[in-house]
Amino acid sequence: MDDYLKQALEIVKAQASVRIMSEEEITSMVRGLSYSLRHLEDTPKPPEEQKPPTITPTKSIKEKSITCLECGKSFKIITKKHLATHNLDPETYREKWGIKKSTPLICKELQRDRRKKMREMKLWEKRSSTATERRNAQ
Repeated sequence: MDDYLKQALEIVKAQASVRIMSEEEITSMVRGLSYSLRHLEDTPKPPEEQKPPTITPTKSIKEKSITCLECGKSFKIITKKHLATHNLDPETYREKWGIKKSTPLICKELQRDRRKKMREMKLWEKRSSTATERRNAQ
């Protein structure tokens, strides 16, 4: 008897011991399982978990992307949500890879754009003027 058929029979036997099955159900389940088991070996195996790239932390932050040192994927920003998939938070990620605490986990281009927008908004001037107005109102 075929090994796949034996394996299928064992699985169906275990299933039949747990619930009531008709003869048709048992036959079709054995056929389906033996077919599936036979073709499992033919399907390509998923690639093994990729090892993190051998890139230095300083080179991981590029102009248009930042590379996660844990998985090797490239992003514009490494978010808390992504780091959570590695059971890390931004602080422990920086600590683990020797990145300065003040270094943002964002690509250089986006960092520059955000800095420019903040300068244009001049929030510090708005805050100081509203604080002065509050003091004068009292």
